[in-house]
Amino acid sequence: MIKIEGQLLGPLGTNCYFVTNDETKEMVIIDPPVFLQRIADEIREKGLTLRAILLTHGHYDHAMGVPGFKKAFPEVPVYASESEAEVLMDPAVNLSKMFGEKALSASADVLLEDEEKFELIGCEWKFLLTPGHTRGSGCYYIPERGVLFSGDTLFCRSMGRTDFPTGSERSLFESLRRLRDLPDDTVVYPGHMDATVIGDEKKYNPFMNR
Repeated sequence: MIKIEGQLLGPLGTNCYFVTNDETKEMVIIDPPVFLQRIADEIREKGLTLRAILLTHGHYDHAMGVPGFKKAFPEVPVYASESEAEVLMDPAVNLSKMFGEKALSASADVLLEDEEKFELIGCEWKFLLTPGHTRGSGCYYIPERGVLFSGDTLFCRSMGRTDFPTGSERSLFESLRRLRDLPDDTVVYPGHMDATVIGDEKKYNPFMNR
């Protein structure tokens, strides 16, 4: 059984997700905005094995926790879009130089291409490149579970900003049109705000039909 838990973390209230396979005791973390020792301790106390850190994009409020988790769990790989390397590495582009308490310069161990599939915690995941918020923004889709982790591409009745470095409004509208092709009952877990479903977004999100 796959369990999805979200916590609002970091200065901007980012949705950090913890996806766990209760049978195998394996888990992944999606978009850690901060590193908290209590989370690392809880992972160990529960006997869980952290298999990966997945990044939807490289902005500091989604990735600032990466160095801390990599230090606590050195063997755990970080996944991100191959198009997002610049954002992760450059503090000026990932906004940590402007807004963060300290500069973020990080790298991913696994660079994903559009529609690349991979196995983690007993599930097949599919990476969907959805540029617009940043050049390499992407979503993590688990078809068999009907869930999508959309980062800052798609929000409940809204979408991510496009006025930051490497952002593009035109690209984001194209990405949202692509997400319309997912099944209506797909549950969307966004980087901010509440969870939603694709069917509702097609009806009520004004940006999905641009």
